[in-house]
Amino acid sequence: MSFSGLLLQLLNGLADASALFLVAAGLSLVFGVTRIVNFAHGSFYMLGMYLAVSLTRTATGWSAGTPWETAAYWLALPLAAVVIGLLGGLLEIVVLRRIYRAPELFQLLATFAFVLLLGDLALAVWGPADQFAARAPGLGYAVVLLGRRFPAYDLFLILAGPAVLGLLWLLQQRTRWGMLLRAAAENRSMLSALGVNQALLFTSAFMLGAFLAGLGGALAAPRTPATLSLDIEVIASAFVVVVVGGLGSIPGAFLAALLICEIKALCIFIGDITIAGQVFSLSRLTLAAEFIVMAIVLIWRPWGLLGQPQPAPPPERGAATLRPASPRVRLAYLFLLAILAALPLLADTWPYLTILGTDILIAALFAASLHFLIGPAGMHSFGHAAWFGLGAYGAAFAAIHAGLPMEAALLLGPLLAVLAALLFGWFCVRLSGVYMAMLTLACAQIIWALAYQFESLTGGSNGLIGLWPSPWLDTPETYYYLSLASCAGCVWLLRRLIFSPLGLGLRATRDHSARAQALGMDTRRLQWAGFIAAALFAGMAGSLYAFSKGSIAPDVLAVGRSVDGLVMVMLGGLNALAGPLAGASAYTWLHDTVARATEYWHAVLGLVILLLVVLLPGGLLGGRNRPAPPPAPGASHA
Repeated sequence: MSFSGLLLQLLNGLADASALFLVAAGLSLVFGVTRIVNFAHGSFYMLGMYLAVSLTRTATGWSAGTPWETAAYWLALPLAAVVIGLLGGLLEIVVLRRIYRAPELFQLLATFAFVLLLGDLALAVWGPADQFAARAPGLGYAVVLLGRRFPAYDLFLILAGPAVLGLLWLLQQRTRWGMLLRAAAENRSMLSALGVNQALLFTSAFMLGAFLAGLGGALAAPRTPATLSLDIEVIASAFVVVVVGGLGSIPGAFLAALLICEIKALCIFIGDITIAGQVFSLSRLTLAAEFIVMAIVLIWRPWGLLGQPQPAPPPERGAATLRPASPRVRLAYLFLLAILAALPLLADTWPYLTILGTDILIAALFAASLHFLIGPAGMHSFGHAAWFGLGAYGAAFAAIHAGLPMEAALLLGPLLAVLAALLFGWFCVRLSGVYMAMLTLACAQIIWALAYQFESLTGGSNGLIGLWPSPWLDTPETYYYLSLASCAGCVWLLRRLIFSPLGLGLRATRDHSARAQALGMDTRRLQWAGFIAAALFAGMAGSLYAFSKGSIAPDVLAVGRSVDGLVMVMLGGLNALAGPLAGASAYTWLHDTVARATEYWHAVLGLVILLLVVLLPGGLLGGRNRPAPPPAPGASHA
């Protein structure tokens, strides 16, 4: 270790922080004005990078050998950002403007559909191979700092972040449009009473946010290859920066980007450390460093470093009154079970049917556990895959490391999810709304990083293999029947739990927390118990999944699986007890069918989701009952 090496790593961290700040600033601006958690913001960054690659190639090819070559290159970068800004405005006008008064999770579902569409758009235009931009003219050299070479372009990026921060501050503080943006973030009802065109204001704010994301991607293109996986990678980091800095605070986003990127740079610089004879790689900790920072900040200061405490959210409106199933509905469930039980009889005609059926059953249980958490319990989660994955790993540990039979491992697997939920849930239930959702995401990412780190236990990125069912379950049909019995039993228990004293207390806490506390309810303990119960059933789904696939890898803990669960719940209908079952069935079937039919199945799935969000905002089983709008447009909420 040397001082010069440390300096270079810190400078690398500053360059990364500037690029990340541009994305996070746009995301923070959009959320502050529109209150939309834009999942597609990472896609704007990715498209900005791809466009910058293409435009710089075209510009330098057209002007090669002329005095305009350098100018053409540098004009191509902001031009890519302008195109992304226009694209963001178009998407806001066509889709998002129709759902501003829908619940936050429906808006999240719509922006997730954009992720699928824009990802396949990039695949169709640029192909699956990584794209590399040419070096920036005039900055393609390296400067010498303390005897070490450092790219001049990275020094330019270090200066770009504070420059954009200063321009945004001037825009917000010294222009009428900026004052309107600040007014919209604080009290939209008053802004409407003054006769301001909110639709135009929202569109312009969304365009500026998309422009900043595109600019971040364009400026990162000369130093980072453009890949199709950047959208999810960047949006996760941008969410962390926005929440750590404080929702809606652009200076907070800048401070958070600096803090997180410098901590990651220090982890890389330190490398491996030895504790009690065990070698730990801090460089691998960069996978979870930002989420560890977010968890610590949210526990210490729930509204972020420079954010402001939010008023308590208003009582829940528009939630359906849940009632036990009528005799007619129970007969319908029995009829459905009979159909599912007869499904393997068609295996001779469609051999793949029982495998797909098993996947649907496991997905339905996973979605039902998440629905219990975010529906009746009213707790938002972006990290539910943590409990699913821990259930899978728990079963694998019991079978491989402990040598237990499959039957015992299947039942013991969810206990690992319960133990983790006992710890993480205690912190998560102390927050609400977006802050709670982001803390659950942080918990899931920390667990995901640990699965990569402890290779001797988890197999690292290779995962664990050899998880086969017992001999009496050695055919797809017999394992299907085990999955059917397990999932049906667990879903029945979940439904019983909803109408138990715990479920009634959770619904009272969701609808009016202050009134529930006044009645003597320990609302946090109720939510903690509900959190653990949801983790238990998600862990059971993961345990079944492990033995159905024969192996597991850290992707069972990834953000994408949590998003899949949210999509299933929202597709089916948040206010319908059978909603997650219908949503999981439709989503899994669509995923499988469309993926085998076309290379661009993400786009097809995204279009289906968008149509459902716009035409059936209540979901497949609640589409005719549009969710009630939130109270006043200017009401603050976390």
